Amino acid sequence: MSGIRSMTGFAIAQGQTPLGLMTLEIKSVNSRFLDISMRVCEELRQMEPVVREAVTAAVKRGKLDVRVSLKQTENAAASSVNPAALEQLIKLQSEVQKHFPAAAPLTMADILAVPGILLPPDVDPDELTRAVQAVAADALAAFGATREREGAALAKVLSGNCSRIEEIVNDVEKRIPEIHQSLKEKLEQRLEDALGQTLTEACGISREELNDRIRQEITFYALKMDVAEEINRLRTHVAEVRRILDAGGPAGRRLDFVTQEMNREANTLGSKSAAIEMTDAAVGLKLCIDQMREQLQNIE
Repeated sequence: MSGIRSMTGFAIAQGQTPLGLMTLEIKSVNSRFLDISMRVCEELRQMEPVVREAVTAAVKRGKLDVRVSLKQTENAAASSVNPAALEQLIKLQSEVQKHFPAAAPLTMADILAVPGILLPPDVDPDELTRAVQAVAADALAAFGATREREGAALAKVLSGNCSRIEEIVNDVEKRIPEIHQSLKEKLEQRLEDALGQTLTEACGISREELNDRIRQEITFYALKMDVAEEINRLRTHVAEVRRILDAGGPAGRRLDFVTQEMNREANTLGSKSAAIEMTDAAVGLKLCIDQMREQLQNIE
């Protein structure tokens, strides 16, 4: 299994074919889906499906720009002139010059550049296919290597974000008892100051009964503010991110889903904030998760 791969990459490869020296260039940027744009020279137009099939098998996501060109060599099979097309071109030139006498006649280069003038050389289709596949394989191997190198760098950044999230979660967990105790003391004092004298005088309940009631309300409030479940889920999501990074292969969409769930837990933790420390922790978590989601936009 290959490692995590970026959707950004570039590669170029060359190789001899029966028609001449073929050059295949591939470059890509991030995209939600696989989007291939191909431009193939006229001489190799029939080989476009072969190149497309090779690219599709090797790449799962990204916006790819694929360019195929050909340079004639001395050893390449020679093309021949299409007499019918050449005769038709000469007739068209005569008609044009009747209406525009000042028009310059076609040069040899102009004539040979007209599609259909040159007939493709007689080559073995299987030999040509094998040669094109070899060049495509070389280009895709180099292309995959560049994407894996950048993907390794992205995986390192994501792993660092996971470590930072674990630090924040561990710090919050350690401070929860202290936060709850401080919150309890403050609430007890406020309830005592606000309700103690009024309720005892108006309702005739005892001080002990009032204290029991206050403790019940404090306990209920503390349960509502408990974030143990959110902390456990965040740890589970971090472990899943690490597992996906270790497994490698196309992982962008899976990682995006996991970070959405992480963001949900961070939002819940923030909504339960009962102290400035928890608010700061929620903000720190969301910052790390947002950084991760930004990096994930470029992972295949």
